[in-house]
Amino acid sequence: MKPADEVLFKRLLLLERRRSERMGSRFAVMLVDMQDLSASFDAEAMDKIGEAIGATMRETDIVGWYRNASVLGVILTTLNGASRRTLEDVVVARTRTVLSVQPVADYIQQVWISCHIFPDDEGGGMQTPDGMFDGTGTYSGRYGANGTNNAKRAIDIAGSLMAIVTLSWAFVLIGTLVKLTSKGPVLFKQKRIGMDGKEFTFLKFRSMFANSDPAIHQEYVRKLISQTLADSQGTYKIKNDPRVTPIGRLLRKTSLDELPQFFNVLKGDMSLVGPRPPIAYEMEKYSLWHRRRVFEAKPGITGIWQVHGRSRTTFDEMVRMDLRYVREQSLWLDIKLLFKTPLAAARGKGAF
Repeated sequence: MKPADEVLFKRLLLLERRRSERMGSRFAVMLVDMQDLSASFDAEAMDKIGEAIGATMRETDIVGWYRNASVLGVILTTLNGASRRTLEDVVVARTRTVLSVQPVADYIQQVWISCHIFPDDEGGGMQTPDGMFDGTGTYSGRYGANGTNNAKRAIDIAGSLMAIVTLSWAFVLIGTLVKLTSKGPVLFKQKRIGMDGKEFTFLKFRSMFANSDPAIHQEYVRKLISQTLADSQGTYKIKNDPRVTPIGRLLRKTSLDELPQFFNVLKGDMSLVGPRPPIAYEMEKYSLWHRRRVFEAKPGITGIWQVHGRSRTTFDEMVRMDLRYVREQSLWLDIKLLFKTPLAAARGKGAF
């Protein structure tokens, strides 16, 4: 049977990923990278190699070109509890046996084979020769070149210092209003989870009454992540939260309660742009694929979700937005999101 072409295979891979997320089950993808062979064999010969590999797989597995006549993919739809070691010992070994016969035998050292389980046991996604495999049929390197990271950090330092100095009057005014309108400290401090699971102290202007019970939010988050909220409640934040003060509602609506996070950025716990940092009890409810948004990027004050989704989107959609940022992040994307943030905050749509 001829392997599915690239477009069809990527579509099937996307559908399998969505099924995995919906059902909470795992699947695997084996990639047979034959790019170095493509110059030695024509497309017809490469298809025959793909057919030979496909003939050794189960009827439930899906064989197709991840990259036409270059990288072959095999979707292992049912793992039956098989570990990564089992896949490597059995499936990869079987594939190498197929490739050990002519006409490929002389070129076997030029073939790169890897197995990737989705979601990864450690929430780290799928690693491929080119970088992070996101399950959508694209290769994309993680935002990790030292020069780029150094430039991002330089922008974070310069931007946070500029914001703190320029908005110093706002810090004083908001702090005074918070103090005069309700009892309690001006700043709200909370432990959040940052990049690679590192905990840090997250700062905001206090928008709730002092000593508010977090149980309301914990229960809401549990239902939100498990997708058991009614459709009318499908927002990230609680509507009409009784714990929020009158001035706090205004601060949340305009996102002015987030201003102290510039100090988090200056310290290095956060970035100007990145995913929203979760609370520990949120992380406890995360599925494995959800955790990628935490481990793969430094949390930020603003990001794709804050600009384009805010509280108008579901939790899974928010995570997908964050993972999209992880895949596509660049200095240019950060700059675009930073310029769009003031308008999104001024509109106040989806903020509560």
